Amino acid sequence: MFWDANLDELDPTAYPFYAIERVLEYGGDEEAGGWMRRTFTDEQILDVLRTDRRLTPPSATFWAFIFGVRASDVAALHGEH
Repeated sequence: MFWDANLDELDPTAYPFYAIERVLEYGGDEEAGGWMRRTFTDEQILDVLRTDRRLTPPSATFWAFIFGVRASDVAALHGEH
């Protein structure tokens, strides 16, 4: 998920939006989702899910379902992608 970052220097909590976005987009398995939920608050995760327009529709739809967020509240599911 973090192929473009130096993992020895990466502090996900210093850049929560970046880290959460990567998990939402590329880490749709139980291990990645569990790590994300242990590392960040639901409020932080939901903020990214609701506001990030770079998420692909399949990823946004999946995580909206997991978190019980209406599609109409997910920016990535509106307008052109």
